[in-house]
Amino acid sequence: MVKISANYIFTGITPPIKNGVITLKDDGTIIHVSENDAENIDNELIFYEGVICPGFINTHCHLELSYLYQKIPQHTSLPNFIKEVVLFRNNFPNEQRLKSIEIAEQQMIKNGIVAVGDISNGNSTFNQKSKNNLYYHTFLEVFEIIPSKAREALNNAKLVQQNYFIPNQISITPHAPYSVSNELLSLIVKETPSLLSIHNQETASENTLFKSKKGALYEQLSAFNSAIEHWNPTNKSSLQSYLPYLKKASRLLLVHNTYTTKQDIEFANANIKHLFWCFCPNANLYIENKLPNFSLFENEICTLGTDSLASNRTLSILDELKTITANSKNISLEKMIAWATINGAKFLRIENQFGSLEQGKKPGINLIQNIDLQELKLLPTSAIKKLF
Repeated sequence: MVKISANYIFTGITPPIKNGVITLKDDGTIIHVSENDAENIDNELIFYEGVICPGFINTHCHLELSYLYQKIPQHTSLPNFIKEVVLFRNNFPNEQRLKSIEIAEQQMIKNGIVAVGDISNGNSTFNQKSKNNLYYHTFLEVFEIIPSKAREALNNAKLVQQNYFIPNQISITPHAPYSVSNELLSLIVKETPSLLSIHNQETASENTLFKSKKGALYEQLSAFNSAIEHWNPTNKSSLQSYLPYLKKASRLLLVHNTYTTKQDIEFANANIKHLFWCFCPNANLYIENKLPNFSLFENEICTLGTDSLASNRTLSILDELKTITANSKNISLEKMIAWATINGAKFLRIENQFGSLEQGKKPGINLIQNIDLQELKLLPTSAIKKLF
């Protein structure tokens, strides 16, 4: 048995507990979380300077792209980023790809991440995930804008899905609104309506494409696939155009939301019951040099992701939190910790084990050091230490 304490305990579900105490089994299972009272003051208590919180949930990662670390230039915009990925992706041997996946996973573990919602376009990450070093839910992405090929695209994804080692921890999911037809969206929700994730409004030209069939994204997609010429503009934002096709999703994660407006949020809430918004701020800066308006989402259920090492310097949820802190003064640390823990656990349906500091759970225990304890604010020098 171990007793640990810190200046503040952030459970993920309650207000911060000043000088709180967590009693744990040796394997990290929580026995009790309490205020620091007389009965807890003994020689067994280990006190840490800083903030203790649950292990982090990374709800959006592309582990398979780890081999592209520092290969893609920054601030190129999403259309050019897509072009660079396509140009580079066949230039690396399989051994290098697999090794980069292993190293990236080790980095996530070191950075206090305990569970991951990971995007896959194939099976390259399956072997590493089967080692169960982290909890993974894999989102197997499909792409196809030609309506008549929707069935073929979904069936091909189902073949890959069948080879996954835990059947209930993999979902077939659309890549982005501009890379799937409405017919394919409808098929996915009809036949695999479990957890869904979709890249949403990551670039301004995504909305331009839907509204007027113009812009940088349209031009880049035209270079890849002439079928985009048959695209029918909707004169609406991207979100308001595709979201009605996903109404029956049991859980839906909208990822990035860099150019999402208040009107889009209202539309989404009116159409989707179990809706989550995921931010990957450092990837947004890396690709578009633009951040979402976080203040619009203060009352929404938000989660955090790292995106990939193709579009980020680290796979660290704490680094994402520091970026939000530096660019949004209104989001409290308490709220951000919930974004980084319990909200992600709820989306992945693993809140019975992860996401909060509660009796009986083994959620991972993180210590955030070098923090402004007066204002409860992260600093540029804040660091993570994985305790359990």
